[in-house]
Amino acid sequence: MTPLSPDVLDKLRQFDTPTICNLIELFEVRPRNVGFMDKTIKAAFPEMPPMVGYAATVTCRTAFDPKFGAPYAMGEQIARFGELDGPPVMVFQDLDSPPLAATFGEVMCTTYQTFGSVGLITNGPARDLDQVQALNYPVFTDGAVCSHGYIRMFDFHVPVHVGGTPIFPNDLLHGDLNGITTIPVEIAAEMVDIGHEFVAAEQVILDTLRKPGVTPEMWAEARAESKAQIEALTKRVSRKQA
Repeated sequence: MTPLSPDVLDKLRQFDTPTICNLIELFEVRPRNVGFMDKTIKAAFPEMPPMVGYAATVTCRTAFDPKFGAPYAMGEQIARFGELDGPPVMVFQDLDSPPLAATFGEVMCTTYQTFGSVGLITNGPARDLDQVQALNYPVFTDGAVCSHGYIRMFDFHVPVHVGGTPIFPNDLLHGDLNGITTIPVEIAAEMVDIGHEFVAAEQVILDTLRKPGVTPEMWAEARAESKAQIEALTKRVSRKQA
C-alpha cells in the first residue's frame, strides 16, 4: 500500500484521539473494544498536542544483570527508522513483571527526536521528565522512577503487547492526553476527509445545550439532527468501501 502523505498525517493531528476513535467506528473495520491502549498508559505531558506516527517497536528489561541483552541499542533502532512509512513513534514493551526502572530519559529521547521520532510509548516508567518536556517530545508511560536500572533492549520491529493491545511494527498510532489508538491505515485518508463534518455534527448538540432556556425537547431535536448527520457520513463511507 502507498504510504500516507505528510498532508494526511498533518490532518490527523488536527483531531483529538477520542474523535479519531469515533471516526474509525464509522467504517466498521474492527470491533469497538479493540485497537486502543488501556488506562495504564498515560500521557506524561497532557498539554501537548496529538501525536501521530508509525510504531518502531522494541522489547526491553530493566531489572536484570547487565550480561543479558544489549545496553542502549539506539544505534540499531535509528538505523531501522527507514523501514517505517513515516515518522517513528518508539513503542517499548518492558518484559519485566512488573516493570522496575525507567525505560528512557533525556539522552534517549533527545537522540530519538533528533533522528525524526515524534514520540515514545512504554508500559514501563519514565525519568528526566522536566528535560524531556522541554524537548516538546510527547511520552506515554505508566508512571515515573528515578533510576534506569539495567536497561537492556532485545528484539526490534517485532509485535509487542503494550497497554493491553497488540502493536505491530509500522502500525499507525495516534495519541494525546486521552490515550493511544491505532489507526487502520487503509481508511486514514478517508477519515480526515470527513473529520470536520463529524465534529460539526456533534457540535449541533453542544450548541443547543448552551442556548439560554434550553428544553429537553430542544435537546432531543438537536440529538436527532446530529444522529442523522452522522448516519449520512456512515452511509458515505460504506458506499466507498463497497
